[in-house]
Amino acid sequence: MTDSVVDNRPSLSVYADRRMLRILLLGAMSGFPWVLIGSALSLWLKEDGLSRSTIGYASLIFSVYSINFLWAPLIDRIRIPWLTERVGHRKAWILSLQSVILIAMLLWGNLNPTENLALVIAIGLAIAISSASQDITIDALRIEQIGRTESGAMAAAAAIAVVGWWTGYKLGGFIALLLADELQQRGIEDYWQLTFRILAIVIVLMNALLLLIPEVSWRERQAAQDKDQAAIGSIFGGRERSLFAWLGSTIIAPFASFFRHNGIRIALAILGFIFLFKIGEAFVGKMSIIFYKEVGFSKSDIAIYSKGLGWIVTVVFTLIGGWFAVKQGIVKALMIAGIAMAATNLMFSFMAWSNEPSQLLFAAAVLVDDVTASIATVIFVTFISLLVDRTYTATQYALLASLGTTGRTVLAASSGAMVDALNGDWGLFFIITALMVIPSLILLWLLRERFNFHSHSAG
Repeated sequence: MTDSVVDNRPSLSVYADRRMLRILLLGAMSGFPWVLIGSALSLWLKEDGLSRSTIGYASLIFSVYSINFLWAPLIDRIRIPWLTERVGHRKAWILSLQSVILIAMLLWGNLNPTENLALVIAIGLAIAISSASQDITIDALRIEQIGRTESGAMAAAAAIAVVGWWTGYKLGGFIALLLADELQQRGIEDYWQLTFRILAIVIVLMNALLLLIPEVSWRERQAAQDKDQAAIGSIFGGRERSLFAWLGSTIIAPFASFFRHNGIRIALAILGFIFLFKIGEAFVGKMSIIFYKEVGFSKSDIAIYSKGLGWIVTVVFTLIGGWFAVKQGIVKALMIAGIAMAATNLMFSFMAWSNEPSQLLFAAAVLVDDVTASIATVIFVTFISLLVDRTYTATQYALLASLGTTGRTVLAASSGAMVDALNGDWGLFFIITALMVIPSLILLWLLRERFNFHSHSAG
């Protein structure tokens, strides 16, 4: 297609499109599991006496998000028996994986981390794998709700998807932390376990709403994939023909399509930028809730300022970010957002070096951080959403999103160890994380013309 992201500018009325409500729900379903294996698990382990390093390395379970592209081709091709024909390919996968998350939460509700740490982490890993796998198909279903030529609507949809993700994460975290705090205040010993059981209700409600989302394109996509399979199969002969054809069209074709569409050098540049862009933010994100706790804020303080206030700010500025991405152009918007995102880390350094915790400073730091993070995220999501081939939506988006997640998971797992190595100097930690964005901005600047061309023409 030849549509330009700049020429196809949406008005704010695009947010009133009813498809945006569907995308909001999908985003919330994607963000909610991060409450469980992020905020809730970290505090659960912290309050059971485990060290910062242990908590940091426990976050390695997030590394599955960085490799989910490895099995994305299978999710793009394999259909769930019975369920696919009744609810659609994408929704069948989402419902199946949500069921695993639900069972895992109920299992957590019967465990004590100090006595069953390995089992608690293993269940957390099961949640992470299921969540990372459902993200493959949630992102694909979200992109497929928007027409191929609607690049303006795609920017709006990316904003709504991010709003949905943060709604699931922030609002879900707000509920989880307040609920755990209230149960603890009531003298309930296993307050986290009971919290997980209650939160299972949220999973059930979201899945009921999922059934209302239409999925009309999966048979057309299947036909296109079968055509590629037949073309690859014509190369081979004998009994192996069908096997090689299926494997080739499932695994090789999506990746070959990406490099063929972009060119090898540009494709590698895009992958490098995506990998590096949000590493610093990830280091902060992994340790932020531990930092808040150590400087003297309660779970209720964290719930109100980091989750409640943060959610409101994120919703507003993500919508603004979608407009900003279209108004400024993807590359310029990414450059500005990256610089702002890194600079806000310095506010946390100031907070760390203050003599006593200030709720006003806490609120200001969270406010600015959420503003920059939300704008950067929606621009980032818009950028990679415009690059995918609709025949292999799930696989290609998963590849790009997974690369972006790698720095946020595998590398950032050492965040707790870094704080320990710095002897608990949180201020210096935040300064180091601010500098981590520089390599990605250099790469973006050097390749700005090529990135501009592809962000305008891809789709």
